[in-house]
Amino acid sequence: MDHNFSRYVSPNMLVLNDVYEAKILLAYFLFQIDRPVTPMQMLEICEASGVMDYFLYTEAITKMEESGTVERVDIEGTECLVLSESAKEGAEDTKAIVPKSLRKKILATGLMFFARLKNERDVKIETTEHGKGYLVRCCCKEGSTTLMDLTLYAPDAEQAEFIKAKMNADPSALYSRVVDYVIDNQEYLPDVRE
Repeated sequence: MDHNFSRYVSPNMLVLNDVYEAKILLAYFLFQIDRPVTPMQMLEICEASGVMDYFLYTEAITKMEESGTVERVDIEGTECLVLSESAKEGAEDTKAIVPKSLRKKILATGLMFFARLKNERDVKIETTEHGKGYLVRCCCKEGSTTLMDLTLYAPDAEQAEFIKAKMNADPSALYSRVVDYVIDNQEYLPDVRE
């Protein structure tokens, strides 16, 4: 069996070249993500997903604003893009014009982007020198509530950076594993036989 799929996939299937399709994809994304997005965040998501470049994005957003599909609104002092009410109705209906693979790609990239922003806001990981080694501190918050404040010792800078990178890779998994360990950990009770 031939696993060389690239001969069946043209480059046009992996990125958008058409402004009309780009507008539909952007409307679909904004509808699905259901939150205000700054123009720079939207551009970063588009470029990171690889579905469209800066020029196509700029042209599509400009046309969407001109037609009233997208509106710029001020939210807490930040300019954001939101779909107009009429565009929300059509976003789901017209999504099939853009290949499903591109829709999934931009949505996954957007979800990862906003998860990373939340982690950066809610999770602080810092390394400080301590005696002959280093302390790596991970503080996870949810609003004003501290969920976890964990400090680990590392004997050298290399291990401290490794620990920091592992904590930063998936802070929610670290928190879950710590909580699971604490809840599941039971004291040893000897088997007493009479």
